[in-house]
Amino acid sequence: MPLPNIRAVIFDIGGVVARSPLIAIAAYEAEKGLPKDYINCSITSRGPNGAWQRFERGELSLFPFYQAFGRELSDTANGNVWFTEYCKRRNLECPELPTSLDVNGRELFGRMMREGSTLDENVVRAIRRIREGGRWRVIALTNNFSKLGSTREELATVCDVPDHDEEAAAALKSLQARHPDEVFDATSELAFLGWGEGIVPPSLRALFDDFCDSSTLGMRKPERGIYLLACERNGVKPHECVFLDDLGMNLKAARDLGMETIHVPIGGILGALRRLEDVLGIDLTSPSSDGTKPSASASARANSSSRL
Repeated sequence: MPLPNIRAVIFDIGGVVARSPLIAIAAYEAEKGLPKDYINCSITSRGPNGAWQRFERGELSLFPFYQAFGRELSDTANGNVWFTEYCKRRNLECPELPTSLDVNGRELFGRMMREGSTLDENVVRAIRRIREGGRWRVIALTNNFSKLGSTREELATVCDVPDHDEEAAAALKSLQARHPDEVFDATSELAFLGWGEGIVPPSLRALFDDFCDSSTLGMRKPERGIYLLACERNGVKPHECVFLDDLGMNLKAARDLGMETIHVPIGGILGALRRLEDVLGIDLTSPSSDGTKPSASASARANSSSRL
């Protein structure tokens, strides 16, 4: 049944509008012989001071992030403790854990970004239909890195290391020593990351009425403040929003504020969009639509006709 109080639809980007970087993490875990979710558990267990979290708040530049990301994920002493606790919380048998690990932070991050550069056509179509309806604000709420620069022109300096930035200089030197045959300039690095059109391509940003990005706001999901700021910027209250995300902790924070939430598991986008159809009362999933959700009888007639 449609919820008449809803005035805004809020979309996460990675794992909802675009392919999930978790797919790349899972592949990397398999290559390293790691248990499923080992790396993601290490990323999230670092808390607000982890390299990933600091990068999403715009507190780390690119090369220092690569170095810190790899170093933290190679820390099996903490990683094994966190993964053991993770298994206990879920009543899972803990598998054999690594005694040592060498995670290449740049390589893993590059895989994640390239994986997440492809948009889901089903979601893009749904967003356009929602906006065409003219009844809802359509908002992106993403943990991102665009403080590095959103356009290709801004990103042209992504590999520059200021003379006074000793941390960045040391990180670049370490990276060059590890990859002596590679050239680290803006053009090659942007291609490596799949950021040729920018971290947030203009075509992606244009899908939304507002684009709320953690690295420019200085907050990240699941911090309460970023949800409240997204609402404030768009003139809505949390209970007037429906929020789609692929991560449970982000959804819980939204629910605690009063938002309607929809989980988007890997491979489950169509099911999530059908739930959103129920919330909004419009058709978002059929190949062509006049913007109203078809009745059961109309759907049955369409299915019958398609078999003729």
